[in-house]
Order: sequence, then C-alpha cells, then structure tokens
Amino acid sequence: MLLAAAVSLLFTSPVPLDMPRAEAYLSGDSSRRRLVDRYDKFDLWVSRTVDGRWIDDDGREFRLAHLDTLPPRDPAQSQNTTRVEYMDSSRRIDRRDKDAVRTAVAALSPVETPEKETRPRRLPRGFKDVDYWQGTNKSAIVCAYLPENSQVWRLATWQLAEGDDFGECLDAFEDELFGDEAPAFAGAWEAPPEVHRRKRDGKPKADAERELLRADARHSVAAYANWHVTDSTEFTVLDDLPPTSTFVTTITNDMPRMRRKYADTLPTHIDGSNVLCVARIFADREEYLDALAADGLSDMAWSGAYWSTARRELVAHLGGYATPDDAYAAGALLRTIRHEAFHQYLSYATAMIPTSPWLNEGYAQFFEDDDDPECRYAGKWELRNMARPSPEDLERFSLLLPGLVMMDYTEFYAGTDDERNLKYRLAWSIAVFLEKGAPKVRHDPFKDVKKDYFTALFETRDMRRATEAALRGPGMDKFAGEWLAFWKSAQ
Repeated sequence: MLLAAAVSLLFTSPVPLDMPRAEAYLSGDSSRRRLVDRYDKFDLWVSRTVDGRWIDDDGREFRLAHLDTLPPRDPAQSQNTTRVEYMDSSRRIDRRDKDAVRTAVAALSPVETPEKETRPRRLPRGFKDVDYWQGTNKSAIVCAYLPENSQVWRLATWQLAEGDDFGECLDAFEDELFGDEAPAFAGAWEAPPEVHRRKRDGKPKADAERELLRADARHSVAAYANWHVTDSTEFTVLDDLPPTSTFVTTITNDMPRMRRKYADTLPTHIDGSNVLCVARIFADREEYLDALAADGLSDMAWSGAYWSTARRELVAHLGGYATPDDAYAAGALLRTIRHEAFHQYLSYATAMIPTSPWLNEGYAQFFEDDDDPECRYAGKWELRNMARPSPEDLERFSLLLPGLVMMDYTEFYAGTDDERNLKYRLAWSIAVFLEKGAPKVRHDPFKDVKKDYFTALFETRDMRRATEAALRGPGMDKFAGEWLAFWKSAQ
C-alpha cells in the first residue's frame, strides 16, 4: 500500500482549475453599454487560492493552495462582485494569525476541521511551521505549512481511496511533500502576481478586469508543466498540446482577424474593449468530456468544442482530429474553433442574453470557412453527410423555416442525428441567404433584419420576440419565398 500511495502522489493526472462562474450585467447608457461580469465571491476566492489538482485512477485527489487572503465570511451568502472589487475588498492573511489560517483551511478542506490542529512528530527541515487539520477523519490528509523565507501559508490536501492505510499514506505524503529528494511540491507556487493597479484619481485602469481575468486564466494551468499559455491583446489560449505543434500559433493569429469579421457582419452597440476571450484546448478527449461534465453538458459528448457561457471559456479538444499538424485535421479543428469563437463573440456582443439558434448556429457555420468568396454555397449542403437538396427538397425545407426560426435550443438540438443535422443546415442556409441573397432582392426588404433583431433582443431579452420583431416588416411568407428563390438559383 505504501508504494501505491507514493505512486499516486508522484504520477497523478493534472486537472486544470475551473474558472469561476460569471453573471453578466450591463453598465452605461444606451449609446455606450459595456458588459460587466460579476462573480460569487467565494467561487472567485477558490479559483484564485487553489493552485493545482491531481487525480489518480483510483479517485485519490491531491490539491495545493496558497492561503494569502481570507475567504468570504459566509460562503452561502456570498455577494456578487467584479474582480476589481474583489481585489479591493480582499483581506490579507498575516502568517502569524493562526485563526485566519484556520478559517482558510476550513473553507478548502475536503473533511470537517477540528478546533485544534496537530503537529508532526518533528518539524521538517526548511519549514517554519507544519499543522495537520484532518482531525480523526482517516479519509483525507489536510496539511497547512509555512516554508522558510515565505510570508504565505500553503495548504496540501489528499483525499484517499477506500481501503487505503492512513498511516502508510501519511508517511508517503510527508516523504513527497517534505522530503529532501522532492521539495518542489512544497514551495513551487507563489500567489499570482498583482496586476490590479489604480490611477492617481483612485479609479481602476480601463483594462483592469481584462488583465485580472488573464492572470486568473494563466493561474488555472500554471502548476502544470505540460500546459502552455499564449497571449494576444484580446485572447489568451491555454493548451496541453505537444510543444512541437504549430496549431496554437495558427489560431492565435486567426482569432483576432475572425473576431473583426464577426463584428463587421453582426455589429451591436456593446462596447467590447474590456473583453478577453479565453480558449482552452485539450489534447485528450477524456479531459474534454470531464470539462463538459463539470459544466453540466454531458449530453454534448458528440461535440468537438463548445462555448461555456458560465465560465467564459471556449473549450475544444484534439481527440477527434488526429494530429493538429496534419493539414486536414488542422483545417477541421480550425473550422470548429471558428464556429465556437463566433458563439463566444455573440455572447459578449449581446451581454450574454441568449440568442436564437437559427442566428447563433447559422452564423457560426457561416464563418467556419472564413466566408470564402470562392466557395460554392450549394455544395456545402453536402457537409454533415447530407445530399445536395433537389428543388422538391427545397420546397419542403421552406415550409420548415417558420417553425425553425422560433425554436429554442432544447427544440433545436432535439431529435435524431439526421434531424439535428438538417436543422443546422437550415440555420446555415438562412445566414447565407441574409448575407448573399437578401441584399439582391428588389427594394432590399431584409436589410434591417439583423439590426431589428438585436434591438428587440436588448429590449425584451426574449429570443422568440426578437425573431418576431426582425421578420415583422418583410413578413415570414416573403422571407421563406425569397429564401427558396435564392437557393433554387444556387443549385
């Protein structure tokens, strides 16, 4: 058992830390609105305090944290806050304040903490203090320690597997954490750098929220040697791809360019200058599935990427794309990233108000191939294993449009693979029609469809009412008829 415990500590799998869940608010007047993300204080505190997690095949979880700030007093009633407000209100922990240390330990401990800590039989070399906080509970080890030459307490917790011998596990834990051979576990991670600065007038810098988000994104993988961070002004990409891969460079250059295209095609009055788009790319499909499960999206296991509106992350994996340095695989993954990056853009551009799937999924597909002007749109019907439609098919599809544009996401994603694929293709065909066919219709009756949609969406916060408002002018019959004429002429 001793060997198994030691191996569990040394060779567990790193688990990237979850970004805190955000709620969107609008600030400013109608001429200049900005999206402001607010967070649960306790969730934000945990994401900034925990430095790393490792889990083995038997379910043992090893976790490291730094205890530099106090958690919110009542996690159950934690108020929403911005990152800047959180930084201003955070109370630092003095290393000599054992009550504050105990409060922070109790907030992160996987088991209930006792009133009084216990000490090791002898203090290991290189440490000012070491306390154990698991009490009589033998299912976990909870250890707070203060390295020499440090003002910050650290916390290591190890949840054990059923049947583990506690004494043997404790010996392995101490050898790993405090032994002379491997001291890195004990002191590898300091608190994240302070990036929040105020101007002389006392107001925060305009980009303070964005840079604090960037620091938190970097912190979520900083403890893992196999994860990398690539930054640009508007994007931060996190990945555990092989170091030889050039794919991240490709998407880091591609995403800002595509974001400008999204904004030019579907502009809104939301000021996005404070936005940072975070992308997390897993090399392994199983890690991606774990991320889906953590977001409550296990029913999307068929997907290759998704946009997490709650955590403000674009999440993707390479499991279904062979190697990213293979030209075909890289192209397929790039299309998927562009698709999800559009969802990301639209979420920010609408202040996280849910938009209709015909628009959201339709335009996401429209941009997959970078709106290639040389592409023959009729041929793209053949994607997703669909045959190019005949005139009779198009007649039948036009009758489905009134129902499709009023669907919510439950209705849109429902049905068999073939039924869902058809809905995706029809949504894409609407986007193509609005961009390529509608401007050529006499008197351009559809020129305000997108503008009217967004105006109504902000006023009503209802995707169906926004669709009704957007199509009220030309009428649904006119829309379906011109859609049909365009696609018949494209065959």
